[in-house]
Amino acid sequence: MRYRVTFRKRFNQEGQGSDDPVTSLNLPDGVVQDSAVVETFVPDSLHVEERMEEDDDFFPFGTEVWEFEVTDGREKDFEDAVATSGAALEYDKMPEEVSPEPGS
Repeated sequence: MRYRVTFRKRFNQEGQGSDDPVTSLNLPDGVVQDSAVVETFVPDSLHVEERMEEDDDFFPFGTEVWEFEVTDGREKDFEDAVATSGAALEYDKMPEEVSPEPGS
């Protein structure tokens, strides 16, 4: 089963990610077979050419979207880890890809 998860992600003032939201999942071994970043949304405040001087400790939040291939039968482990991560905003199960039947 494939899942798409949107995480809250912190960015520093230079626009670089300052954390790895996936580490918040605390997944047991063997739950995820594969994972990849799909897209990252940098906060609008970092796109402004001339922005007000900000507090040095301020880390604006954006989002990072990941896709995970979860081992069959381990979906509950994955969903529980996402629900308790504190960084995941939402998740969706991805539709299964269906191969065309031979001769179609």
